[in-house]
Amino acid sequence: MTSRRRNDHPQGPHAKTQRHHGRGAWSPRAPAAGDWLWGWHSVTAALENPAREAPRRLLATAERSHALSGLLDSRLEVETLEAGAIGALLPTGAVHQGIALDIPLLEPIPLDELASPAAGVILMLDQVTDPQNVGAIFRGAAAFGVRGVVLQDRHAPPLVGALAKAAAGAVDKLPNARETNLSRALERLETLGWRAVGLDGAAPDILADVLDGRPTVLVVGSEGEGIRRLVREHCDVLARIPMAGDFDSLNVAAATAVALYEATRQR
Repeated sequence: MTSRRRNDHPQGPHAKTQRHHGRGAWSPRAPAAGDWLWGWHSVTAALENPAREAPRRLLATAERSHALSGLLDSRLEVETLEAGAIGALLPTGAVHQGIALDIPLLEPIPLDELASPAAGVILMLDQVTDPQNVGAIFRGAAAFGVRGVVLQDRHAPPLVGALAKAAAGAVDKLPNARETNLSRALERLETLGWRAVGLDGAAPDILADVLDGRPTVLVVGSEGEGIRRLVREHCDVLARIPMAGDFDSLNVAAATAVALYEATRQR
């Protein structure tokens, strides 16, 4: 589930770097291949998350470096660069807000740990693969107090980069579990006391009518194909979001936010 890339270290006037909290002279070096986070909220949430492993690199502009001073472990070194030099280490177009972090991927937790005891709402994403959408879904899930997110191990993007930026820190505030087989995961969740509700635009029932306040797994599928057949068959009920006029679809992140509002309101 790791997505890794290697960049050349920037050269020229913007590569001048100052390291805080370290000793000795700094010398240019190639960045370690790693999993980058960027943007203030995603980076600071990762730094504040005790479940995270130690960062490999922390890059910041002088202004951001000063703002970080109260958040950092005294052993963590900050490399102070100009904004352009930070951008040169990241994918083209990354809106890094003057801060970037190279850190090992956040480990998922076991499904039983996420789901016990049965209470509230869990969100399950069935092959939702667009990083921006997944990030927005995490952000909405955190806002509505969801217990956690279940993702398919092989068909979900890593929680880094543009996804983490769109999530605005929610990937570090909301636990996630990764499962190879979502159908079997739903079977396990049923034994733990959960009821599965699948979001389906063609379902006859309206979402608000099928929610009853019981511990609920809200299952959301990819745009276009929706929830896959075997996963659908393991849902206790399928339901749709009613829409006015002849407009019959929403972006998956928007639809999930509406569904989560309805599901959490029922508690």
